[in-house]
Amino acid sequence: MRKILVLLMVLFIFSLKLPMRQIYASPLTPQQPIRGIYLTAPHTNGTQFNKLLSIVKNTELNAMVIDIKDDYGNLTFTPQKNSAYYTVSRPYISNPKSLIQTLESNHIYPIARIVVFKDSVISIRKPSWSFKTSRGIWRNGRGDAFTNPFLKEVWDYNIGMAVLAANMGFKEIQFDYVRFPEKFESIEGTLAYDKGVHYANLKGNRIAAITEFVKYAHQKLKPYHVKMSVDVFGNATVIPEAPGIGQNFSKIAQNVDIISAMIYPSHWTSMFGIRKPDLEPFRLVQEYAKVENKRLNKLSNPPISRPWLQDFTAAWLGRGNYKAYGKQEIEDQIRALHIQGINEFLLWNGSNHYTPNVDYTPF
Repeated sequence: MRKILVLLMVLFIFSLKLPMRQIYASPLTPQQPIRGIYLTAPHTNGTQFNKLLSIVKNTELNAMVIDIKDDYGNLTFTPQKNSAYYTVSRPYISNPKSLIQTLESNHIYPIARIVVFKDSVISIRKPSWSFKTSRGIWRNGRGDAFTNPFLKEVWDYNIGMAVLAANMGFKEIQFDYVRFPEKFESIEGTLAYDKGVHYANLKGNRIAAITEFVKYAHQKLKPYHVKMSVDVFGNATVIPEAPGIGQNFSKIAQNVDIISAMIYPSHWTSMFGIRKPDLEPFRLVQEYAKVENKRLNKLSNPPISRPWLQDFTAAWLGRGNYKAYGKQEIEDQIRALHIQGINEFLLWNGSNHYTPNVDYTPF
């Protein structure tokens, strides 16, 4: 009997030292807070993927957000030739099945990122789905074209890609760019676009268009037993709504499982009484979290909050307005969330070069 008690004590002590990703009930049913990094599709292969995999395996991280429809509009793997998406695909993910198996075997929660309304690829192929000027398809200052969120055909097109991701084995669909172009309200009158039946049903209201898309997508994905998350501008949380881009934080949050606000300190200007937010990541994130908590607490069934945090240096802000982001700055953002009761987060670095030696639970 004494030997059994000693053995049980040893097993208990050993279990306390297991990394979080190893104490899931299963790799597909996360019971610990999700903490992940973003991966572009090309980085799911080769040396770079092995480096990123090692970061997650050897830290308190436990998730990867992977582009399935990228920022240009490409499906990032090659489906069957009879697929409606074959012509807009690129073989960036060389072996989707093997990728999912690798993530599952390492207890890494797989999230499929779908960039929705920013889509240059389909805008070129189907100009009737986009916004047009007298010279052709409208593009923003960075050269990006957007599809028309008033069109149900566009909704179904993107949800179809999400279904492909669910069938591949992803356990969560994350929709990004769920909005109209920035400052759309100032250029809308100069653009030509479809204002058909669905536009009329939505009364031309941009908030209604985005809200209804999110609600519709959530319903359509239920049979596939995946979670659904949506990325939103952090600024859309601290104002009643952002009618220009069509985002109302509370209305979107009512129809998702997870809400992921992009709260990078570098993307704010003089907010919360902070004159240079990039220099004060802890204070910026904590003040944001207070506002978000108030809005979510007003909902009868609030989603999980899982904000995007900054793991990059915003040198473009100019001298005196930014700081080099490293271990301390990332831990400060995580700690600020935790103090406000938010324990999930995602880290963004567009080139996928993440800061080493970060304590992702610096509580």
